[in-house]
Amino acid sequence: MTNNVITLNNGVDLPAVGLGVFQTPPHETTTAVEEALRAGYRLIDTAAAYGNGAQVGEGIRNSGLSRDEDFIETKIWISDYGCDATLHGFEKSAAKLGVDHIDLVLLHQPLPSTSRSMPTVR
Repeated sequence: MTNNVITLNNGVDLPAVGLGVFQTPPHETTTAVEEALRAGYRLIDTAAAYGNGAQVGEGIRNSGLSRDEDFIETKIWISDYGCDATLHGFEKSAAKLGVDHIDLVLLHQPLPSTSRSMPTVR
C-alpha cells in the first residue's frame, strides 16, 4: 500500500485508501481488519449501523499497530442526529470499538431540513 493521504481543511491527514466493513459479517470482520492493517491499509471505515464495531476494534488491537498508526472513520446513524444525540452516538461507537478516540465522525446520510440542530464542536 502507498501512504497517499488527503489533507483535510483542519490539517488532519486522511488516508486515501481504506477498508470498509459494510456488510462484513461480524465473524469475518476481526480477521479482515487485522489483515488489512497488516497489509498496509491505515483507514478503517465503519458505522454504527453496520453492527460489527466490536469486531472492528478487536481487529485493530490484534493488528499490532499502535492506535496512532491507524485512522478510524465512523458514521452516526440518523436516530443520533442532533447535538446531544450525536455526542451520545459518538460515545456509543467509541465504546463498541474499544478505542479512546475516533479520527473522523460523519453523519451517515443527509436528511431534509429538520428542526434538530447539527452537532457543534465543544
